[in-house]
Amino acid sequence: MYPFGTPTLFPAQGFDPVKDAHDLRKAMKGFGTDENALINIICRRTNEQRQEIQRQYKTHFGKDLIEDIKSETSGNFEKLLVGLLRPIVDYYCAELNDAMAGIGTDEEVLIEILCTLSNMEIYTIKNQYLRLYGAHLESELKSETSGNFKRLLTSLCTSARDESFRIDPDAAKDDARELLKAGELRVGTDESMFNMILCQRNYGQLKLIFQEYEGMTGHSLEKAIKKEFSGDIMEGLIAIFRCVTNKADYFASRLHKAMAGIGTNDTQLIRVIITRCEIDMADIKVAFERLYGKSLKSWIKGDTSGHYKHALYALVGEQRSS
Repeated sequence: MYPFGTPTLFPAQGFDPVKDAHDLRKAMKGFGTDENALINIICRRTNEQRQEIQRQYKTHFGKDLIEDIKSETSGNFEKLLVGLLRPIVDYYCAELNDAMAGIGTDEEVLIEILCTLSNMEIYTIKNQYLRLYGAHLESELKSETSGNFKRLLTSLCTSARDESFRIDPDAAKDDARELLKAGELRVGTDESMFNMILCQRNYGQLKLIFQEYEGMTGHSLEKAIKKEFSGDIMEGLIAIFRCVTNKADYFASRLHKAMAGIGTNDTQLIRVIITRCEIDMADIKVAFERLYGKSLKSWIKGDTSGHYKHALYALVGEQRSS
């Protein structure tokens, strides 16, 4: 049993990184590229296994696998394969860095990553970010964001959430009352109380606080957040609320948002699939179908094509046929 969710991508059985490295080289050597071979290897191995394949590739051929993939593929297919080949922590760092680079900031990416990860994951990302970019993630976030939203991200960045499994019903009642006093019961909003409670309490305790809040007011805390906040801070607090209540639903909504409407946000689609396929993508698929009435596969089929589509199918555990 997977305690935190069911993945769609599992470690390959009888894994032979030397054979994989040779097969990848063969798929790219000479005229033309065998994209199906790339998919069958890269999209059917875990991140850890891919790192081993890259080491063997370099050892046997003196070449960098990512560079070879870049020269043999293009577009979203290339973006997906390169993303898969990066160590997962490096991938998160690159996504955060991209979100803050250039003009404007993609706050949604900051929210999706920082509001959903554990202390240890955030701590590891912060250390690696410094190594890769020579800058402190926290100071970068501070310079790219402002106001309440900046304070929310700074709180999350300190990785100070209680991660014990202790729950205290009396403390939950107190916190629910504090949230009520900080929001709906006053003129204006005391955002620091929301910040403190949503960034510090453990997930089990937050579930209890949310239940207490609903019991006191007759509506969800999400509804109160929508009433009391707006913009990025609202989105950030709602993301935490949804991750506590049902993480699979939250990521299903991110996938839906990436594909809904005209055009596809491929960067977002790729990121959610890369980061969740080894954690809880099977649960996300179930949630997706329940929330949107059609399978994730049918949405991917409608929004993507070619090798890119088949690679995504492999990652989310779907067959190519239909």
